[in-house]
Amino acid sequence: MKRIMTTAGLSLFASSASAAGIDEAINEIVAPIVNPFVGMIFSTIPLPFVDAQAPWIVLWLVVAAIVFTLYLGFINFRGFAHAIRLVKGDYTNPNEPGEVSHFQALTTALSGTVGLGNIAGVAVAISIGGAGATFWMILAGLLGMSTKFVECALGVKYRKTNPDGSVSGGPMYYLSKGLAKRGNPALGRTLAVLFSVCAVGGALGGGNMFQANQAFKQVVGVTGGDMSFFADKGWLFGLIMAIIVGVVIIGGIKSIAKVTEKVVPLMAVVYVGAALVIILFNLNHVGDAFAAIFNGAFTGEGVAGGVIGAMIQGFKRAAFSNEAGVGSAAIAHSAVKTNEHMSEGFVSLLEPFIDTVVICTMTALVIIITGQLHAGQELTGVALTSAAFGSAISWFPYVLAVAVILFAFSTMISWSYYGLKAWTYLFGESLRAEMIFKVIFCVFVVIGASMNLGPVIDFSDAMIFAMALINIIGLYRLVPEIKTDMNDYLARLQSGAIVRHKA
Repeated sequence: MKRIMTTAGLSLFASSASAAGIDEAINEIVAPIVNPFVGMIFSTIPLPFVDAQAPWIVLWLVVAAIVFTLYLGFINFRGFAHAIRLVKGDYTNPNEPGEVSHFQALTTALSGTVGLGNIAGVAVAISIGGAGATFWMILAGLLGMSTKFVECALGVKYRKTNPDGSVSGGPMYYLSKGLAKRGNPALGRTLAVLFSVCAVGGALGGGNMFQANQAFKQVVGVTGGDMSFFADKGWLFGLIMAIIVGVVIIGGIKSIAKVTEKVVPLMAVVYVGAALVIILFNLNHVGDAFAAIFNGAFTGEGVAGGVIGAMIQGFKRAAFSNEAGVGSAAIAHSAVKTNEHMSEGFVSLLEPFIDTVVICTMTALVIIITGQLHAGQELTGVALTSAAFGSAISWFPYVLAVAVILFAFSTMISWSYYGLKAWTYLFGESLRAEMIFKVIFCVFVVIGASMNLGPVIDFSDAMIFAMALINIIGLYRLVPEIKTDMNDYLARLQSGAIVRHKA
């Protein structure tokens, strides 16, 4: 990892004229090192009953989501109404420990998940699996709510309060403390360190460089392509983004939360609002779209294609959009103001629902009802989504460019916090350690916008999924205590022992 960081850091000072040559040189150096790891994480195994294969890491995430849903008695559905009341502030006590409100914790976590997966990942999924892939995407989102419930409740339960009143939490803390309590201290410490290393790598790559790179490409595309002022100035775009990101992240989680509580609703209004306009203008096609989704989901091609399209493509590019099982959101939710760790488990239920069930479904519906999904489809990813919106609203590619920038920006500031907490777990809580990571993070924003580091991005993807491998091992060991805590919380809620602080 040090070699990758050093190589990328040196490339910042290269001229734009030689960027392509540097890209190729870095890829040649990095590829032999990272490809075996990437290949291991995304290696495939045969699927039962269908002639298809899937990466084992995808099955690892899906099986865990099913197990937690069944074990916790479908808490993803039972707890939905209570989650809404918590986010509204009905049970908020401002005197409880923590740094951010339930709503701010939710929007911070959402800002790290709502992004290019919602725009490009969905398009890839249904272009491969057909309209039926949407059904499997929704199902995976609903199941992922249970995984998120477990990891975020654990994040708050085992968080650490620092001398300055700030808090640190997430898988590295519940893996080390939780497994130690269950008699496996060595295993807990090992998993916590491994998770932290992977989280730092994922934050600098997928949560930073990839976001800056895709935002830059979208801006160039809508401002003239090769004739754009920014066409050969990725470093300048990256520098602007780095300055904006730096201003926000220097203030810590409170500053990040203040931004995300405004940016995330804005993103939702802009993107979902445009989708709703198109859907309303094409109401006569909505019934046919849902028929195509359900019929396609249960044909032989739909089942195989849907699983491959919605699950493999969605999870690989954006941790299936909502990162359930990755453990990243637990870091953000750990900062919430509460004495009831189970309350944040309920709040986190909303995250996969909003991200996958609502926003991803909107994208799929627009692509289907505008007729952009058809046999011999050549466009895919963000180009397919842009074409679908553009076919109904000619100027929408400009709106999409704004959405991509907002998505990229919000993802970067959230992942900066995830990476920071993993960094300080490894190197200690100190102002010096924090500033070193924040400077490194901002430098990588410029690198990401300036270069096309294919193997490095693949490596960071693999690091994020390695987080899920490590995290879920701990979740299986710790979920029994979450079930006990959940039943106790629900009993106290029913009896009125948990007081509503707001009418």
